[in-house]
Amino acid sequence: MIMTKQEFLSSAGLQVQTLDLWLEQRWLIPEQTSAGANFSDMDVARAHFIRDLKTDFGVNDEGVDVILHLVDQMHGLRRMLEQLHNDIQAT
Repeated sequence: MIMTKQEFLSSAGLQVQTLDLWLEQRWLIPEQTSAGANFSDMDVARAHFIRDLKTDFGVNDEGVDVILHLVDQMHGLRRMLEQLHNDIQAT
């Protein structure tokens, strides 16, 4: 589901200042359109993950950077393996 900034803030349970900081740190990267930023359900899930890291696990900002980078790499590798698997099956 695509949502506006206000809908995202409500869904993710974030304050504007927190979102602005997370956007500045590029922890969240919504799709940009001429109408503004469009957020997705994946952005909401990522915001919940970031909040959990910070509040439940006490991870500092540098740690969040590292964890998000590793999670993004893992998802990229997963997509590559899926594509490789599909290519192998197609031959």
